[in-house]
Amino acid sequence: MLKTGILNPAILSLIARVRHTNMLVIADRGFPFWPQIETIDISLVDGLPTVNQVLEALLPALDFGKAYMAEQFKEINPASVVEERRKVLGNIELTFEDHEAAFKKRVPSAIGLIRTADTTHYSNIILVSA
Repeated sequence: MLKTGILNPAILSLIARVRHTNMLVIADRGFPFWPQIETIDISLVDGLPTVNQVLEALLPALDFGKAYMAEQFKEINPASVVEERRKVLGNIELTFEDHEAAFKKRVPSAIGLIRTADTTHYSNIILVSA
């Protein structure tokens, strides 16, 4: 029986299949459903877990070299929220792009999506494995 690290069997199965250059989406609770990719919904109650909490659990287990987020995340949220996300990501290269014109177009190419209960506007992130 697992006692530490990620315990959710669906998430373990998904991340075990992440290979070089694969993309993984971590989304807020309002992110639309994408029928062509595996989606794991881990929302428990309003705001729990957050995207940052999921990132904090996943990042030690995987090697991501790049991340994409919506430009709107920086525009609509306080600077402290943006800085906290950058802190959680550490040295992962973060690129901001328009949500509709670019970010959402990347989603169908992802290996999977983990939906959280985060209510932070535009909190979605696409991680690219190194």
